[in-house]
Amino acid sequence: MRGYRVAFFITLAAALLLAGALTVVALRPHALDDIIERVKAKGTTEAPPVRPETAAIPELVPVTLTPERMQRIGVKTGTAEYKQVHDEIRTTGTVEVDETRLSEVQVRFSGWVQKVFVDATFQPVRVGQPLLTIYSPDLVTTENEYLLAKQNRDLLARSTVPGVASGSVSLLSSALERLKQWQIPDRELAELEESGKVKRELEVDSPASGLIVERNALPNMYVQPGTKLYSVADLSSVWVYAQLFQNDLGRVAVGNAAEITVDS
Repeated sequence: MRGYRVAFFITLAAALLLAGALTVVALRPHALDDIIERVKAKGTTEAPPVRPETAAIPELVPVTLTPERMQRIGVKTGTAEYKQVHDEIRTTGTVEVDETRLSEVQVRFSGWVQKVFVDATFQPVRVGQPLLTIYSPDLVTTENEYLLAKQNRDLLARSTVPGVASGSVSLLSSALERLKQWQIPDRELAELEESGKVKRELEVDSPASGLIVERNALPNMYVQPGTKLYSVADLSSVWVYAQLFQNDLGRVAVGNAAEITVDS
């Protein structure tokens, strides 16, 4: 019974609200249109755009640190400046002789080694320093031929016989050319020219300054043309074969005058 009463009052209230609305519409025919227009205008109103920078970046607040606090947390300051940056790569490698600074000591004639002045490997030498002496029968014979041709040239220079004077000059030139092809030092040729005597032993000097890295010369050893007697290496510039990781290759330039420290 109570439920019917509640339903009756709800129905009555709805009827009264509907009657009031109809009365307003009847008194103001355009009131409904005004309500609809207001709803449309309100729905099409756009909200003002939000600036992303103001929405993403919070307000900046200055921070003040005391010297004690900066020292405690390890803050360091410095002056900004341009300077050369040095990079260091620690690796392993092999140091070898620069092949362009390696000199071989050889002779172009056969003979026997007599005296050996440099008799140890890794001994330092300077350019022009005597290394050994060698006796060569072929060299002695050629020097005698040179002196004999020189005497004949002086004796036959005033000869009236056709071809005699020119023949003696040709023999002298031939002997001198053979000595030069054997790379006899100029000082030996000058001494032979001045003294007129043949030296039994020829002194072989170092062609460069450096370190003896190989020695094959021994007393009383027979040598032939092309026999390697010494190897002299100039160690003022060496080659280093280093092992690098692939990601470090871009930090190393070929031919760059970089500082290399060798840990012994």
